[in-house]
Amino acid sequence: MGHSPEFEAICHDARSRVHEVSLDELAPRMQRGDKLHLIDVREDDEWRAGHAQGAKHLGKGVIERDIVAAVPDKDAEVVLYCGGGFRSALAGDALQKMGYRNVHSLIGGWKAWKERGLPVEN
Repeated sequence: MGHSPEFEAICHDARSRVHEVSLDELAPRMQRGDKLHLIDVREDDEWRAGHAQGAKHLGKGVIERDIVAAVPDKDAEVVLYCGGGFRSALAGDALQKMGYRNVHSLIGGWKAWKERGLPVEN
């Protein structure tokens, strides 16, 4: 999917502040059962079509409104993912502005998750 230069610019800006995590880093941690909140920030229809096993859904349009109820501990580790890593960086940037201190954006997002053959739910 081709994105506009304007969208790519704001994503690049957000990525300069949000730590990105790879599946090589995340998958073993999840298999060990490390404590973290995996949050899918995609749209409702994308979520319903399939999502990472164990993920919570807080779409990018509502995450700022609903995150405090879902993850009240602002020191908790939060890993966000979207379709490919753009929207999750934007959402991560917003959460950091809200005081969350351990936020990560998954590189490659849902696409990378599926390509790796990791567990999914429908």
